Amino acid sequence: MNTPNTGFRWQGAGARASGALFDEGLRKHMLRIYNYMGLGLVLTGIVAFLVGTTPALYVPIFSTPLKWVVMLAPLAFVLFFSFRIERMSASGAQMMFWAFCAVMGLSMASIFLVFTGTSIARTFFIAAAMFGATSLYGYTTKRDLSRFGSFLIMGLIGVIIASIVNIFLGSSALQFAISIIGVVVFVGLTAWDTQTLKEQYAEHFDGETQQKLAVMGALSLYLNFINLFQLLLSLTGQRQE
Repeated sequence: MNTPNTGFRWQGAGARASGALFDEGLRKHMLRIYNYMGLGLVLTGIVAFLVGTTPALYVPIFSTPLKWVVMLAPLAFVLFFSFRIERMSASGAQMMFWAFCAVMGLSMASIFLVFTGTSIARTFFIAAAMFGATSLYGYTTKRDLSRFGSFLIMGLIGVIIASIVNIFLGSSALQFAISIIGVVVFVGLTAWDTQTLKEQYAEHFDGETQQKLAVMGALSLYLNFINLFQLLLSLTGQRQE
């Protein structure tokens, strides 16, 4: 009479063990993503600081047309990643990610020529706090955030178009609006991307694919943070006198 109950107990124990293994694997996967992202930000910060505080490096770049190459190079890297990631090995994807972070550091070196070091550091910690809170929300919430995805993508496209237009207009009012809307968009994207990365892990890809997904996940969160930081800096940063 007790045999069926014993069987059910064993099945329940097996399910719990399987769930625990999945949760442990998910934590390791997300930790790998955050580690890549964090190291990428460190690399970007070091390159940006060294170039932005060394006249022998920033003068030949930002006082010549070379500055446009440096500013557009990160976009070229992102496009290359998007079209080539399927054909790349996991190690190749990692190398491209580190190269991208270094090039982004070159592009961001100009902030040290415009803003004070104190305001840059303050804004970085504000951005880190906002990013951490929203990413944690995306990781822990049971609410399906995918329904907001289309609105966030439309908002992102709108911010990009408005930013390009404002390059020619030079409107401070438009830039203020872009920064406010952009902060909201990238906060939302951070939560959505984090939840999406969790869901991707549940699809049980092979080890090589999961490694590449970790790199791409780090890239998406890295871009969210960088854009959030830059938008906040344009809002709250103290300019050099």
